[in-house]
Amino acid sequence: MLTSKIMKGILVVIGILVSMAAAQVVLAQGTDGVITYEVKVNLHRRIPPGQEDRKAMIPEFRTTKQQLFFNVNESLYKPIIEDEEEDMVAGSGGGGVRIRMQQPNDEVYINPGSSAVISKREFMGKDYLIQDTLKISPWKLGTETKEIQGYPCKMAWYVDERQPDRKLEITAWYTDQLRPMLGPELFGSLPGTVLAIDVNNGERVIVARQIEMRALKKNEMKIPNSGQKVTQAEFRKIVDETMKQMGGGNGRMIIRN
Repeated sequence: MLTSKIMKGILVVIGILVSMAAAQVVLAQGTDGVITYEVKVNLHRRIPPGQEDRKAMIPEFRTTKQQLFFNVNESLYKPIIEDEEEDMVAGSGGGGVRIRMQQPNDEVYINPGSSAVISKREFMGKDYLIQDTLKISPWKLGTETKEIQGYPCKMAWYVDERQPDRKLEITAWYTDQLRPMLGPELFGSLPGTVLAIDVNNGERVIVARQIEMRALKKNEMKIPNSGQKVTQAEFRKIVDETMKQMGGGNGRMIIRN
């Protein structure tokens, strides 16, 4: 006999699948557009234990902008590169340390119909191309609601335990008034469009700041095709080994006095 907990899990999965099937009617209508997201990362919370002295060398938060281009069948998530380099000053008084950070030019292309996911990841000045299949995260649907950019949103959440050394608590807010199976990064497996993501209660927050429904321009939906072809596991190993050698960090960072 199945336990109550297992039964609840099965009902959640069935509910998502039924909602996704019903959402195909919305897909058939077809809507194109661009969503601009603000991404705010707490850099201090990403510093490994025992290296707290590094907090004085980097600012607590870093904010960037990303855009999600989408049509009826596919989506492309990529950064807005406003400046080639971004200077931030940490420390107090006239002896602050200048931190020069460069935003990686990462891109994520998703085609839910074919379950295709193609990611271009930039790491240490080199591009990597990762081909994968779309995976349905084990979302649990909540009852809370709120409005984002004029769209009513519902809450969903799950705990990502794929990393052996840490858990990621993911909270999403999605609307069913836009295209289903759409969202920033790889958060596109809900029966609606994800307009906000919170990872570990503020460690990384992604929020839609502008939603523009319009026809896409030429080359705005360009599938990533450059970089060394690797699997997701191979890329993760490259990153982990490099970061261990460097003692941690995130992105490309140059420290100047």
